[in-house]
Amino acid sequence: MPTKRSGRTLAVMAYGEPAISPLDVEDLRNRVQKSIDEFLSSRTPTLDRVSPDLVPLTDAITALISGGKRLRPAFAYWAWRATGGDDNDAAMTAAASLEFLQACALIHDDVMDASDTRRGMPAAHRRFASLHRENEWHGSSEAFGVGAAILLGDLCLSWADELLLTSGLPQDALLRAKPIYDDMRTELMAGQYLDLLEQARGGGSVERALQVVRYKSAKYTIERPLHLGATLAGGDAITRESLSRYGLPLGEAFQLRDDVLGVFGDPSETGKPAGDDLREGKRTVLIAIAVERATPVQDSALRRQLGDPALDAGGVATLREIIRDTGALAFTEELIAARLAESVSALDAMDVDPLAAQVLAGLAVAATSRSV
Repeated sequence: MPTKRSGRTLAVMAYGEPAISPLDVEDLRNRVQKSIDEFLSSRTPTLDRVSPDLVPLTDAITALISGGKRLRPAFAYWAWRATGGDDNDAAMTAAASLEFLQACALIHDDVMDASDTRRGMPAAHRRFASLHRENEWHGSSEAFGVGAAILLGDLCLSWADELLLTSGLPQDALLRAKPIYDDMRTELMAGQYLDLLEQARGGGSVERALQVVRYKSAKYTIERPLHLGATLAGGDAITRESLSRYGLPLGEAFQLRDDVLGVFGDPSETGKPAGDDLREGKRTVLIAIAVERATPVQDSALRRQLGDPALDAGGVATLREIIRDTGALAFTEELIAARLAESVSALDAMDVDPLAAQVLAGLAVAATSRSV
């Protein structure tokens, strides 16, 4: 039987100024890490039996998955609680499985974007390219790094399923939730492709950029984890619809904030070099608005410098100035505020467990301000 734990009170002031982080209520982050650590310990012997040469794979997964905000497990777990589930370790472990799905997405995303770093460390493909160079192996170090990272991401995707299905929750609950989990993964891969397509096309309308936001991030970061937790607890379609009114606009606000941080964020907090999204040429809502409103001179600078891997600090400063001067930054901030307000209003209308409602309110602010 799952282990029950006593609840903790979250003192939340006006819409999410928590006395403690909403991610630490019920000791969520530590318990998620414990579930991850126990699972990795159980899987490492299998890889060891295959070959000692697989140690770099487990080391890379362990390094990547030991960090992060744990937002996806938090939304899944608190939807479980909001739908009447009690506090138990099996539910927490099921929620923790989403961290392996997130790891898969991050690893593959970094390959597609040719990113150098992730969470302040070398991205997985760079890590394996360095391993190849240090050992003076045959062939291309870069090709080896990309191939190894793709396989590492695939392994994380497989382990996400395994951890969910061995979480200890009743089989009928897992069977109910599996279609939600399947839809979430399909939507994530579809969103990743749409993102790749937008880069290839050179961007387009705000509407197209928002479609990428919805499917690449908003659904799998917030809406679908909410659905997963609620369905595991026995919630029906009406429950999921109610949670969607809270989760989908919040998920969009979350990704829009991420886009702003990708251009204006502090590297010590984002774990990526300043202006990295500009070097990668990401076609975000922020960029779509800037392009739409740019003067001929600004448009020329955007076309010349956006997506330049060698973009220096001066180039980053120039593009940031254009984004501000066109009103793209202000417009995006307004979108974030509007979607957050829509999300909080939907939460106010929901009749759920009071503690769960308080935490979800705190998570809404944390997800859009990154104050976690």
